[in-house]
Amino acid sequence: MKIQTYYNHIRFYTPHHFVYYPLLTLFLAGSIYFAYTTDETLIWSFISVIFVFFFFLALMLRQHYALILQNRIVRLELRYRYFTLTGKRLEEFEHKLTDAQIFALRFAPDNEILPLIEDAVKNNLSGDAIKKAIVHWRADYNRV
Repeated sequence: MKIQTYYNHIRFYTPHHFVYYPLLTLFLAGSIYFAYTTDETLIWSFISVIFVFFFFLALMLRQHYALILQNRIVRLELRYRYFTLTGKRLEEFEHKLTDAQIFALRFAPDNEILPLIEDAVKNNLSGDAIKKAIVHWRADYNRV
């Protein structure tokens, strides 16, 4: 497995990104084409609307549940790491951190996370700025 860094941490899910979505796009394009080139405009328009619905449903369902669960786990992991390192609860000031900041902090190793948390709260760093400030990237290969 490749070493994960800021530049390669985005992942694709092959069945969805490179099979299902391209096929659905092809079918949608075909149905739109037939809606304009055949006499059965109404039926092909209806089929096109169904394909658009399938597109939307696939995108939303595939990611919605997994991302909500992942967000909760990342938040719990950060709370646990903070408590382990400091003996204090992160919840006391967690409301000052945005989701993007919390999610970016998961890539920081234990020796860098406390200064990054302090800097994120004090200077309101963006998630991307936090990721770029990490010197020794702590890979997360189990993301959705």
